Amino acid sequence: MAVSALRVESHETPERLRALQPAWQQLGAEAHGGLPFRLWEWQDAWWQHMRARQRSVGDRLWVHAVHSEAGELLAVAPFMLTHRPSVGPLRLRELQPFGADPNMTEVRSITCRPGHEAAVFGALRAHLRTRAGEWDWMNWGSVQEGSEAEALLRAQPGVRWVRETPDFLMPLPADWETFRSGLKRNIKESLRKCYNAPRRDGLEPRLEVAEGPAQVAEGVAHFLRLHAARASREDTVRHRDVFSSDEAQGFLGDVCARLAGRGVTRVFLLHLGDAVVAARVGFLLGDSLYLYYSGYDPAFAQYSVMTTLVAEALRWSIERGLRTVNLSTGEDVSKTRWGPECVRYREALELSPSLRGSLAWDGYQRARRAMASPRLSQLAERFLKRSAG
Repeated sequence: MAVSALRVESHETPERLRALQPAWQQLGAEAHGGLPFRLWEWQDAWWQHMRARQRSVGDRLWVHAVHSEAGELLAVAPFMLTHRPSVGPLRLRELQPFGADPNMTEVRSITCRPGHEAAVFGALRAHLRTRAGEWDWMNWGSVQEGSEAEALLRAQPGVRWVRETPDFLMPLPADWETFRSGLKRNIKESLRKCYNAPRRDGLEPRLEVAEGPAQVAEGVAHFLRLHAARASREDTVRHRDVFSSDEAQGFLGDVCARLAGRGVTRVFLLHLGDAVVAARVGFLLGDSLYLYYSGYDPAFAQYSVMTTLVAEALRWSIERGLRTVNLSTGEDVSKTRWGPECVRYREALELSPSLRGSLAWDGYQRARRAMASPRLSQLAERFLKRSAG
């Protein structure tokens, strides 16, 4: 499809964004690619709870929708203009996708109907460059390695590639025994111990999967408790409590409730005896399950309860005929030990063709270097908040 045949619309007010909801939801049902972050519910909940509204940094809606010549919605780019500071003539203006959390939205990308990536990215880039006086640099978000979008952007002079994100996808066979027999020897031995050790102590592992809105709300409460407990451990690899703030907890509860209403949210809960000892949030999208963040009770760490919970979620997925489980982003042994395939994303940055764009980028880079100075680091960190560059 030719770029000239596509029409790009800007949605810069909450009213315009809400008007886009039905078409975006339908698009997301076909173009999510197994990622919950591309759904309307995720993006709208993020904007409601997580957008910046401080004097030091502020976000403004700048969502773009790309339509075919016949009016069909082909893509949505959930962009915002981030101003640093939020007022005054000397603001730096970064055009970037929603999801500058920086940890909750693991893949920030454009929702695009399959088969139209090259035309969509070409039309969107041409449109945004006609308004280059309104932004200083642009973050295209997470672009999949080997995609049409990557090929198009790599052909453009001045596009910079930063921050690689590995994402691990587990293809599933038809039955659990086939899956288990294909695992490496060390993970087979780990699984044997995960089940036998608690049983020797009179604790029977049991999986509960929360699905309906009421069950999901209760499951999210368990998850938040266990996620914080995991982060409190100082005797092992440290894990950040991603949902420690009121805003983050409000966002998670909201998006899980919305997607539970559409049959998407799952909360996997592992019981040992009467106690819920581990939890992991998941999102069921077509024939794929996305396993999101997790948590566990350190009092039961000797039983490797997180390994058990992942195994139970994989078994649950196989029994329901799913084709893949996404183990989420981040290259660590808890994912790679299962032998998954790796899908890589990289963020693409592009400066505005205006003189101001180059000057603003230079100033931004100087601020980043100032973070190395103990005297200036706190001020620079506030100035650079929500930056993905």
